[in-house]
Formats: sequence, C-alpha cells, structure tokens
Amino acid sequence: VPLQAYGGGLVQAGGSLRLSCAASGRIYSSKVVAWFRQGPGKEREFVAAIRWGSGMRYYEESVRGRFTISKDGPKNTVYLQMSSLKPDDTAVYYCAAGNEYGTTPNPYKDWGQGTQVTVSS
Repeated sequence: VPLQAYGGGLVQAGGSLRLSCAASGRIYSSKVVAWFRQGPGKEREFVAAIRWGSGMRYYEESVRGRFTISKDGPKNTVYLQMSSLKPDDTAVYYCAAGNEYGTTPNPYKDWGQGTQVTVSS
C-alpha cells in the first residue's frame, strides 16, 4: 500500500512534533505499520510500530516514554507523536508497512518517502 509521511520540521530541544503516515488505500488488520529513522551517517533504525488489528505497540528503548505511536482506522493513518525531543532525534523519519513485526527494515515491504526532523540544541 502506498504510504506518505509528513509533518517533519525544525524544532528546539524539548519541543514536540507529530508525524503522520497516510496510506492511499485500506490497511488490513494483519498489517504492522512502523516508523524508522535515519540520521546523518547512520543506518536506518527502528523507532516504533503498531499492529493494525490489535493496536499493540512497540518502541525502541531510547524513545519509550517520549514518543507515542497511534492509528486512525477510518483515515488509514498512523501518527508518531514526539515529545521532549533531543538533538539526537534529528533524522529523516520513514513509515513502513509489512505483514510481520520486526525491528529491522526487512519485514516491511511498503515505504513512505521520509520526512525530515531537525532538533536544534
């Protein structure tokens, strides 16, 4: 399913942003939708994921308690609410969908184009 991520921007440390990932078609209950990020000179890393059917959520340890992943079923949209942002959170954020949960990019076959998040100190 084609995905489009948006909502990135420039924010000061300690601030908040909400990213959105909109699917152009229906997201089936078996799907897992995840957020990954890739900082300058770094590999793409897992941030958070949500099972579309059950709503079960998963988080990378460094964002737990600061980021919240959620979904809007009728809108086929997944959100990533980011709070208490740090300069280390600076990255291009990607949303992805797949049939299995995982913390590596491999299980996810559909990817959005990415949205830049820059946190200034």
